[in-house]
Amino acid sequence: MKVETERLLLIPLTYDQLIKYLRDDNSLEDELDLNETNKTISDELKEAFSQTILPNVADKRKNYLYSTLWAAILKSENKMIGDLCFVGEPNSAGEIEIGYGTYEAYRNKGYMTEAVGGMVKWAQKQHGVTAVTASTEKRNIASFKVLRRNDFRKYAETDLLHKWRVPLNSLSLLADNECSEVETKLRA
Repeated sequence: MKVETERLLLIPLTYDQLIKYLRDDNSLEDELDLNETNKTISDELKEAFSQTILPNVADKRKNYLYSTLWAAILKSENKMIGDLCFVGEPNSAGEIEIGYGTYEAYRNKGYMTEAVGGMVKWAQKQHGVTAVTASTEKRNIASFKVLRRNDFRKYAETDLLHKWRVPLNSLSLLADNECSEVETKLRA
């Protein structure tokens, strides 16, 4: 299982691969036959690993694709450049929340915009998923740009966060309309 975009491969990590990711000793890169990557695992990500990611991926009753970390691999360098994850299976409304981060050396190059777009397209093909949501800190302008470029719209906020959403049915309708417009122009 993988998602491929123009410049990236997005690979969901297994439980054993997540353990290697946390070790940060390049054993994951060795297993995936990747070049070594310099990454910093934030305290927030370490906490997410212990509190939710590892327990949910270990739970065989759950679809691990909605709980694991997806490695974003830059094809041209054969290196991990960031990661993404969904925060669990779809809720009762069919929504899944996405989180993401780019390693410092690869920021501001459009990679995460591309990765999030690839994951939204993947989510659109999953049974029962109606929307992808995200939460960003109010001062995280780079994250806003990633979401806006992928058609997310702000729908709520708290004191600290903006909440974003992209309905997946509107994306397919937009794509169908764009295709129809192109077909009409070609016929003319």
